[in-house]
Amino acid sequence: MDCDLEKLACPEFPDRVFELKDFAGGSGDQDTLQRAVDECRRQGGGTVRVNPGVWRTGAVKLYSNIRLYLEEGSRLEFSADPADYLPMVFTRWEGIECWNYSPLIYAADCENIAVVGKGELYGSGPQWWHWKSLQQKAARKLYDAEADGIPVDERRFGTVEAALRPSFIQFVRCRNVCFSDFSISEGPQWMIHPVYCENVLVKGVNVISGGPNTDGLNPDSCSNVRIEDCTFATGDDCIALNSGMNEDGWRVNRPCENILIRRCRMTKGHGGVVIGSGMSGGVRNVRVQDCVFDGTELGIRLKAMRGRGGVVENVVFDRIRIDHIPGPAIQITTFYQATTTPPKSSVPPLFRDLTIRNISGSGNLLGMEMKGLAEAHLENLTLENIDLAADSAMECCDISGIALNCVRIVKNPSRQS
Repeated sequence: MDCDLEKLACPEFPDRVFELKDFAGGSGDQDTLQRAVDECRRQGGGTVRVNPGVWRTGAVKLYSNIRLYLEEGSRLEFSADPADYLPMVFTRWEGIECWNYSPLIYAADCENIAVVGKGELYGSGPQWWHWKSLQQKAARKLYDAEADGIPVDERRFGTVEAALRPSFIQFVRCRNVCFSDFSISEGPQWMIHPVYCENVLVKGVNVISGGPNTDGLNPDSCSNVRIEDCTFATGDDCIALNSGMNEDGWRVNRPCENILIRRCRMTKGHGGVVIGSGMSGGVRNVRVQDCVFDGTELGIRLKAMRGRGGVVENVVFDRIRIDHIPGPAIQITTFYQATTTPPKSSVPPLFRDLTIRNISGSGNLLGMEMKGLAEAHLENLTLENIDLAADSAMECCDISGIALNCVRIVKNPSRQS
């Protein structure tokens, strides 16, 4: 990896502290937090401290040199009224650039920025989730815009009719970012979503979500990211590494790279640690180690399809426990189908130089599924010290170069006849 990820740390901030209680304007005031943040910015940065108690707010925009500190016993509850997330901001929605509703907590082009502390963030997600059934027309329009080369500034949504749900936390083009210790629950869509960010530390965060597409943590075309000691129970993938979708991912051409994920626990979600399917800008130099996936729908999951293009390479999964998976414990597939809008092209993705080792677990439906395309095989897979119990062992096709060393998949003991 190009960066020493062990050296990533939360940035330092000016000594100034702004207590949220000092900015309260009365019962039902949803601008309290933004006023505190704006004053902190005016004075040159520092810490905005969210005091114990329940605080209601609309969209919050953070700036450079500001730390949002959630005291233990504090809870920020975000409005469910879409009007509270206007005006629109630049965003990346499911891998495609556009203008849409502001994420609940948003920052763009900032340095030294953090959300930390043992408080809670609640996103009022149940009031947004029915938009999943309303979004298809707008999602198709957005994808057509990228495929047809419509300029990003003309891709404007941000209406109830479009129904494109915002992310909970999204930082765009930020540097020296820290998320630490808080609990975050029930966002409209993706929960923690750094986009085009560098030097990102995520530590000790608890992510809970139950709605559609509520991925837990999505580093999106980010570089130099360390994620550790976090827990996830989500309505979609727990951690998903992305880099843009189809033509828009190729245009931006910014990979997700230099990623370390360790000591995380996933108990609910589609996949434990996932790469794709929006990997069109490339994903490389990833290490995942010392994690537990217990009860997610899939465990290790690398997914793409024809039309994505892009390259996933130099990925290592090491010392992972995978239990009670009602699908493949390990899946690498280029036949993924569950996409919001199918690609217009047939450019194949490429997966190569992948290592999966020191994996154990039981109670799984399928040990391993590894499927490349006839025109783009999976390349250079190393599987070693795999010890799994599953109903079925392995399904494979179109792989060029696979090394197996000490791979053992046995029948689930409780299901033997």
